[in-house]
Amino acid sequence: MRILIIGGGIAGTATALALHQAGFAVSVHEAHPDSAEDIGAFLTLADNGMRALAQIGAAETVTAVGFPLTTMRVLAADGDEVAEIPLGEADRPLSRFRCLRRSELNRALQAEAGRRGIALAHGVRLTALSDRPASVRATFSDGSTASGDLLIGADGINSTVRSSLDPGGAGPRYAGQRVYYGYCSGVLPGGDSERITMIRGSGAAFGCATSPSGETHWFARVSGPAATAAELAGGTPTRWRDLLLPLLRADATPAADLVAATDRRIMVTNACDLPPGAPWAEHRTLLIGDAAHAASPATGQGAAMALEDAVVLAKALRDYPGTATALAAYERLRRPRVERNTAASARITDGTAPPRPDPGRTPGPGAGGGGRPVTRVDPELLRQLDWDTPLTSV
Repeated sequence: MRILIIGGGIAGTATALALHQAGFAVSVHEAHPDSAEDIGAFLTLADNGMRALAQIGAAETVTAVGFPLTTMRVLAADGDEVAEIPLGEADRPLSRFRCLRRSELNRALQAEAGRRGIALAHGVRLTALSDRPASVRATFSDGSTASGDLLIGADGINSTVRSSLDPGGAGPRYAGQRVYYGYCSGVLPGGDSERITMIRGSGAAFGCATSPSGETHWFARVSGPAATAAELAGGTPTRWRDLLLPLLRADATPAADLVAATDRRIMVTNACDLPPGAPWAEHRTLLIGDAAHAASPATGQGAAMALEDAVVLAKALRDYPGTATALAAYERLRRPRVERNTAASARITDGTAPPRPDPGRTPGPGAGGGGRPVTRVDPELLRQLDWDTPLTSV
């Protein structure tokens, strides 16, 4: 079975690793010219994502970059500590939360794909696809084509594959918040390299973690109108800092001082998601990751959900007879979970509900997660992810 993957980011490369491990012939086609997609932004990869990586032999590769997070401290706007909560499992190093740049995670996964001999082409953008009775054909911006038995769209929230699959479907929608990301050399008072601090500010939700080298990664989620394309293109660190600081100065927390100490590296994005219920598959074409179920970043689960997708999809194609049956089983298992996450993240983002953990699993701190962690891991999810457990028995 020949499988084409459009998109070589987190979802696409992890899916290639999982499918290759399951014995399928895979090729990855990435529009970005190199591996450093979304340069500058960072994420927190929760333990469910790390568990998924472990099932495809990639957890150790990822733990070589970034740094672990073992506790989360929550501060109120007046600076008082509300809670300190353990994250992940301290006795399982490969299942701990991890803070790292998105580009670092991409490079680590792509390097692992290269070591396994998986073909990954950069700088080729999908321009058209044709789903035929016996195969699916992709045409790229350089005029080249590729054909396979299945095409997987892992090309993110603005997916070209999704537009072809569902031309009249709803696209991404603004979730109601801008997200600011930055890095500075200021160390959070009372912080350490394995703790993330979440601040429930009066004007913004703020989170930060300090790496072992002393670099503090921070983000702020601010409710209000979306930044325009012109604002995003023309924004400077000074402009973003001047907009953000007044919202943080009103609180007795370290947030404003960290932002003030950030001189060059600030980026801003609009938090967006996809409406639930859109089709994921048609004949020989399937969407995964953000292309299928992008959520706003409030639960910090986007990367982890994509990694879960990769493992469950590979197992479905391995364990079920026929592609149509496998894709139907994959969607039956994945859609309820990812749409719960999208809905929970939307409620946190728009302020209609406090942060809540996904049933049986902790939301990652990410760009604003802050739900109370639970220690129980959903046993059904563990069976779905366990590589040696046939998916047909779940």
